[in-house]
Amino acid sequence: MALSDNKNIMKARRAIRRALEIQRDGIGFSFVEILSPCPTIWGMDPIPARKWVAEHMIPVFPLQVFRDRKPEPVAEAVPPQRPLAEVLGLQTAEVMEPGEKSVREHSFNRLTVKIAGFGGQGVLLLGQLLAEAGMREGLEVSWLPSYGPEMRSGSAHCHVCLSRERIGSPLISHPDVLIAMNKISLRKFAGTVRPGGLILYNGSTVPADLGSLPSEILCVPASAIADKLGSAKVANMVLLGALLENLGCLQPATALAVLQTKTSKVALLEANRKALEEGSKFARTDSQVCETSSPVIQ
Repeated sequence: MALSDNKNIMKARRAIRRALEIQRDGIGFSFVEILSPCPTIWGMDPIPARKWVAEHMIPVFPLQVFRDRKPEPVAEAVPPQRPLAEVLGLQTAEVMEPGEKSVREHSFNRLTVKIAGFGGQGVLLLGQLLAEAGMREGLEVSWLPSYGPEMRSGSAHCHVCLSRERIGSPLISHPDVLIAMNKISLRKFAGTVRPGGLILYNGSTVPADLGSLPSEILCVPASAIADKLGSAKVANMVLLGALLENLGCLQPATALAVLQTKTSKVALLEANRKALEEGSKFARTDSQVCETSSPVIQ
């Protein structure tokens, strides 16, 4: 196409429109080349520049439609199907195939969890454990991490969704549950928890300036419990145990089975197992309700 005169300008307009329609309808790929005058670079007035296109450029670059055809229909290719256990590298007994009945009936349709803390506190691992445990119990799951460039001490959080139905988006704006592993995360995300939700806070008391929230806050001194167990690394497992005990959303045995695939160190695995038990025990007998409301799960 060429912008040398009104007739060719109209042809260029139709060609561009056709190209956009092809792209819109998914018919194929379009490439439109246009010969256009440039009076500034050429050092010419606009009218002589348009004439120069017609007299000198068009003879070198003839105007024509090189190809305009519909693609030939092809048979729909059926992607190869592999069992879910094979894709994940798991034993057949460890994971259910799509469509199989869950190993247990869940009391919720959809549960959303945000886990937040510092890098190095096991925030992302905790989210992964929740998601994989949910998958093993036949739920639809998603896990979306968010963290800064720092390997340690930087802010980190993740979104986890457990659902009996398909999940449209992994992003969670107003979670049912917030697991805040430090004071900064509690202040930052407590207000995003939906009314009637649950907050698990890694501490003995909430900050005095936090204010009133329409959600239940349980104080679980996970770091202190982990120190008593001899490993500060297992504070996240203490909070996981407290979450599973409080909500009953997943089986602790499922979480422990997932955890066994994440570490090969016997001592660390045993510490994590004890942390799960201690977190569950604390939520059952000693957890402090710092702000009262009833946790609601859809």
